[in-house]
Amino acid sequence: MWRAGMVVLAVVGTGLMVKFVLEDGGSVFFTVLMAWFAALAMAPVVDRLARHMRRGAATGLVMGGSVVFLVLFFVAFGSLFVQQMEQLILLVPRLTDGVLEWVNSTFSMSLTRESVLSSVNLSPQQIATKAATIGTSVLAFVGTAVGAVFSLLTFGLILFYLSADMPRLARWFASLFPARQQTVAAQVWLLTAQKTGSYVGARVILAVINAATSGIVFAIIGLPYWLPLALWTGIVAQFVPTIGTYISIALPVIVGLLSEDPKLGVIVLAWAVIYQQVENLTIEPKISAKAVDVHPAVGFVAVLLGASLFGVAGAFVAIPVIAMLLSLLNIYGNRHQVLPHVEELIAGSESAPAASRHHLHHEKAAAAGHDVEGTNPTAE
Repeated sequence: MWRAGMVVLAVVGTGLMVKFVLEDGGSVFFTVLMAWFAALAMAPVVDRLARHMRRGAATGLVMGGSVVFLVLFFVAFGSLFVQQMEQLILLVPRLTDGVLEWVNSTFSMSLTRESVLSSVNLSPQQIATKAATIGTSVLAFVGTAVGAVFSLLTFGLILFYLSADMPRLARWFASLFPARQQTVAAQVWLLTAQKTGSYVGARVILAVINAATSGIVFAIIGLPYWLPLALWTGIVAQFVPTIGTYISIALPVIVGLLSEDPKLGVIVLAWAVIYQQVENLTIEPKISAKAVDVHPAVGFVAVLLGASLFGVAGAFVAIPVIAMLLSLLNIYGNRHQVLPHVEELIAGSESAPAASRHHLHHEKAAAAGHDVEGTNPTAE
């Protein structure tokens, strides 16, 4: 009894310790996880450069190139992006009124901004309170900026070590297993890293292509706030499964319809349809050929779970996590070939009516030589 009591206390104490670590150090674990996926996305380029130089130098070259690109981008478009983003945020009430007006006129409804807010348990007083809280927190902008810079430096440091020491980490992981299982452990590590890295890298490349081409089209047609809308389109369409494509293009279409020239919304919608067809038929199959395939329903549930646990950042990281788990399942999951008569039974259940399915079941059972409802088909 004393031994059982000590075991229970040990289990409870371990659970409380894990809860304490996750609650107080969850941000650190999340930073490490994001750095790990970034290292996997960089792995193909770093591996190629590592054939001609030290891996640490290759990692530094890739990270330095990414930083230079971001600096050049913000130097060229930073002020424009901030200005357009500020104007777009101020346009949100007008966009909301325009959408409500269209819904009321189309479906003969009488929705108002207050009724919509009350339906989601928000009131103008609550919004004012949140705005006041945000306004007060602006006074601590310097502290927030310093914290953001520190978090970014921490992320970069962890990313560098994970990418530069990837082979050493693989050897360390294999050393955790006995000699008979080290080969399987190494294969699990390498294949998981390859599949997950391919998925993350493919999503990043597709997001860049989508955002760049959309930005060019939006700028040519004169769409207001074209830069933040193009970035929104590229990121959301690639990292939010199933509904991401519709959400990403809905905002630019609404902005175009409510602009001075409503034809812009129609042009944006036509561009989105054309681009998706071209991407699905030509670009994505080549880029995502080596990536693990994530079913849209599974990805959507993963995004909801990630958002509920870690917010917006969790929604973007959820898909790589699921891709990693699915890669393990595809590599080492046990699957069996479906028998021919089971295939026919399933196919018949999809097309035949209930009576036909019942008759098909009797025929299959009779062909297999089994009794059906107490009747011996062989005797018959």
